[in-house]
Amino acid sequence: QVQVEESGGGLVQAGGSLRLSCAASGPIFRISAMGWYRQAPGSQREMVATITGAGGTNYADFVKGRFTISRDSAKNTVFLQMNSLKPEDTSVYYCLFRAGGYGVAYWGQGTQVTVSS
Repeated sequence: QVQVEESGGGLVQAGGSLRLSCAASGPIFRISAMGWYRQAPGSQREMVATITGAGGTNYADFVKGRFTISRDSAKNTVFLQMNSLKPEDTSVYYCLFRAGGYGVAYWGQGTQVTVSS
């Protein structure tokens, strides 16, 4: 059974930094993409950043220049470096792996990021 687990969330002051990590374990093969999404209470889940198997990246406009997504393919791990954090970045951050011929989605359980003003 595939397991996806995030870590690195927490409480930080505005202007600070956090680094999220997410690792997939178990029988997961042919990973085509990895990504970070977030969901605040009462809001829909939104894309933050994605990275393809070839290394191509995509960012939401609201994090461009502040967040960086990277990966360690050998370890099935994806990272999100978050700098210049703002209170509006407060949310639960979820990790996503897409794998297999049909791009099956595997989600983590989420990690809370709270940015105080």
